[in-house]
Amino acid sequence: MVKAKTIPVYSDYKSPYAFLAKDLIYGLEDQFDVHLEWLPYTLDIPSYLGTARLDERGEVIESNRNAHQWRRVRYSYMDCRRQARKRGLVILGTRKIWDSSLAAIGMLWAKRQGKRQFRAYHDLVFERFWRRELDIEDPEVIAAVLSEVHADRTGFRGFLAGAGRIELDTIRESAEAAGVFGVPSFIVEGELFWGREHLADIREKIAPLARSNPAQAAPSC
Repeated sequence: MVKAKTIPVYSDYKSPYAFLAKDLIYGLEDQFDVHLEWLPYTLDIPSYLGTARLDERGEVIESNRNAHQWRRVRYSYMDCRRQARKRGLVILGTRKIWDSSLAAIGMLWAKRQGKRQFRAYHDLVFERFWRRELDIEDPEVIAAVLSEVHADRTGFRGFLAGAGRIELDTIRESAEAAGVFGVPSFIVEGELFWGREHLADIREKIAPLARSNPAQAAPSC
């Protein structure tokens, strides 16, 4: 019998590409005898795309992006919305560069609560953020989501300010040492894959771990 394999998966709630990939990645645990180790990787978007802030009408009120960066950002959102429509998902462009670290620490806390709580938290944060219905920079909002998915919040405040922040930074350092620079990223047998377009390559690599009855697969975490 082939031993189950752990696949680290790096994700960030402020990435529309990570949102689009989420459900497709879940499918790996349905099809193969693998464990997905979801890990937060908070993107430093200003370092490569600059920053901008829009008002309620979508008008730019602050920006330090050059023309190339604006073309890239506009294309990225157009492409993501095109893919989202095919699957009935909603992606509304953000009005600023968000700090997703609080939501990422919430992910770490939800993982400690169990698979169901993690999956529910992961889904809700992604879906509501991209509908502009969730402030991922507000600790009260993140705590409320944890309550909604029936996660025990005892000690979460302390975790958010202390151990959770340290763990998040440690994960980032480890990820970057392994070559991670974007999301979603996967590490399979020491090999780095970036982007959902490489899921076919990952399936090929883990083919010996295919489940005989995918319908009986356990929920992912």
